[in-house]
Amino acid sequence: EVFDTDPAQLAEFIGPDGHFSTMFDFAPTCLGKDAKGWGWAKLPTTTQYRDACFASQRQAEGVGFLANIIENHDEPRGVSQYLPKEAQDNEQAKTCLATASVLLRGIPFLYQGQELGMTNTRFERIEDVDDVSTHGEYAACLALGLTEEQALAACAQYSRDNARTPVQWTDGENAGFTTGTPWIGVNPNYTRINAREQQARPDSVLNWYKKLLALRKDPQWEEALVWGDCEPVMEDQEGLMAYVRTGGGKTLLVVCNLSELPRSLALPGTIRQVLLNNQEGGSQPGFDRYAAQPWQAVVLELEQ
Repeated sequence: EVFDTDPAQLAEFIGPDGHFSTMFDFAPTCLGKDAKGWGWAKLPTTTQYRDACFASQRQAEGVGFLANIIENHDEPRGVSQYLPKEAQDNEQAKTCLATASVLLRGIPFLYQGQELGMTNTRFERIEDVDDVSTHGEYAACLALGLTEEQALAACAQYSRDNARTPVQWTDGENAGFTTGTPWIGVNPNYTRINAREQQARPDSVLNWYKKLLALRKDPQWEEALVWGDCEPVMEDQEGLMAYVRTGGGKTLLVVCNLSELPRSLALPGTIRQVLLNNQEGGSQPGFDRYAAQPWQAVVLELEQ
């Protein structure tokens, strides 16, 4: 874990002679933060999230592999951090964000519950929070003039306790995590978001993550998706995260419409085949345009 790395020094950390094999890319997690504290932080837009990811990709190009994350044990849940509030219960939005991250150049790290699309929990009072740093932020918010309600709202959004609630295995008692008393309350939405329900449903977030990882590990695409280059494209489109992965004689285009707006896109090549699509329609072989629906994610092989 390394923060605030000077891009000019990145080779010292993850280059061939660097200190580490890889390091977590924390650039997106730093978006919107304020020196005064959580009460003044602003959630990033999906465009800002994309730009932070692409900046890191460019810094690591020719140097080494970064470890790409959406969330970890010290951050709030990624879908509650990077998706707009109205999309945080939208499974297509969750799979779109997953696609944008997992297929970047680098080593994807998945945190427990991320593969289910687990969200931030609900804190009714500061006493519900276990994390000492969150209590410190709460006190700082009060000292700087925020009301108790405002301070709790800020802490509820940014607390790392959001990522430390019990993993939601089932819709049973304590989300199937324990028959005892968990150290922190279970997220109330466990009856809707849990592994048992998602395992049996082909279009679930869990099964989409399985498809992404299977594609990345497929020998036919490994040279492009693991070892290949990553070139951002269509960066003039707000809320669109698209990039080309090339390697082993293959050219793959990843398109993630991280927005509520449908759009017609001119592609940087002709579609040869559709490898993954989290929605019906939107792209056909032989075409060089793509009609992207809100929160649609596709992986396309392009003609050479």
